Amino acid sequence: MPNNAGSAASGILTEKEVKEMISQLGVKATNCHEAFSLDEVLSLAENTGFPVVLKVNSLKITHKSDIGGVRLNLGSKAEVKEAYQQIMARSLPLDPGATVTVQRMAKPGLEVIVGMTTTPQFGRVVMFGLGGIYAELLKDTSFSLVPVTRSAAEDMVRSINGRKLLQGFRGGPAADQEAIIAIIEAVSALCEKHPKITELDLNPVIVYERGAVVVDARAAVIQEI
Repeated sequence: MPNNAGSAASGILTEKEVKEMISQLGVKATNCHEAFSLDEVLSLAENTGFPVVLKVNSLKITHKSDIGGVRLNLGSKAEVKEAYQQIMARSLPLDPGATVTVQRMAKPGLEVIVGMTTTPQFGRVVMFGLGGIYAELLKDTSFSLVPVTRSAAEDMVRSINGRKLLQGFRGGPAADQEAIIAIIEAVSALCEKHPKITELDLNPVIVYERGAVVVDARAAVIQEI
């Protein structure tokens, strides 16, 4: 587990911590840089290269979008400044210690979700499904018990109803299914390596014709006393 007693004690791992853990298993993720002031945000945005994404960074605010804590596709310093001020205005009343992260806006592609949840009946279960608008509209997911074998990961990808979108629907580009399978296997391996993780959510994962990148991530762990 990351050497961060504060986050572990709270039962939450930050986006940056989760991305570092999955990166060690060969999964590509967008870099997120924490900033503590407007000047630092503006500097990081310029160094990262526009367009950028700003997100609230808080152990108390786990669903960032619900409070307007995520701003996408910011193309200038003026847009970054306005977004930062709005995010902090909404976040600080909920968490006086909230900061923001700055990361490069990922290229568009097919959005999917890979995650893990702990169930009373079966223990830890890895989940895969379509992301973005399809997640709420179709609720199209597949599951497999940890540990997930290569064969099981392949079945998870093949068994969703929306698999035609992965294959290239109506002339659209096919998604890299091998990259998805590798991420499913990595999530399973991470859960085996860290049994204190009770919930993991990589959402969205953007999949391209070649490769995939994790854009957002969160995890819950057994709270330490």
